[in-house]
Amino acid sequence: MPKFDKIAHGTADVIRKVTGREKYKYTAAVILAAGSSTRMGGTDKQFLELDGMPVIARSVKAFEDAPCIREIVIVTKPESVDKIRELCEKYGFKKIRAIVKGGETRQESAWLGFAELADETEFVAIHDGARCLVTPHMIEDVARQAYLFGGATAACPVSDTVKRTEKRKFIVETLDRDQIWLAQTPQIFSANLYRAAAYTAREAGFTGTDDCSLAERIKYNTVQLVDCGRENMKITTPEDIFFAEAFLALRKKREENENAQ
Repeated sequence: MPKFDKIAHGTADVIRKVTGREKYKYTAAVILAAGSSTRMGGTDKQFLELDGMPVIARSVKAFEDAPCIREIVIVTKPESVDKIRELCEKYGFKKIRAIVKGGETRQESAWLGFAELADETEFVAIHDGARCLVTPHMIEDVARQAYLFGGATAACPVSDTVKRTEKRKFIVETLDRDQIWLAQTPQIFSANLYRAAAYTAREAGFTGTDDCSLAERIKYNTVQLVDCGRENMKITTPEDIFFAEAFLALRKKREENENAQ
């Protein structure tokens, strides 16, 4: 290696160490905002405001502020593309790579978003735009585990007793709740793993309820669960707005107490 190249290479290494960039893989986010919002009574939940900020903008901001995320693709309904673009400009988001139209299903929308990512993408974080209380810290925690195991998902352990029933809703058994978790997003995978899982699912006509189910289908058994707590909730019904506002108020109170110490 020529002397000048060695110096340049060494300088780049120093910069990566100082900024912390060396610990991150090239990770891109696909944020899904193309749902029908049927359980919200027809109101598009992505544009409902929480503490003065639209749901989708809150979700995007978390990924914008997460150091591990290099770029963002937003997938939405055709009629919402321009509105989301305006929001991104309003809030000054810099990581937006594309805003694209979604498909008929969540799974198809995720695939369309994935197709827009840069060729050098090593890991993809797929996130439901309605899960707007996600934080950069949560995203970082899931990403670290994904880098180790190839895949990881935000999740929350159940606290209630869980029953399995038969079709008539009579109890069959009580499940071990220590082994029962509620899946959340982001769900982060190596790009090659997601590509293989999503492609084979499409070819087989398989539709999963989340992206982890695609990895499960191809027998990838090391997707790590990361406890992101109950605050990482999803806006689905009108009452969820009240819960989300309560969580935001709780966060503000915690921050005030920390600053006062």
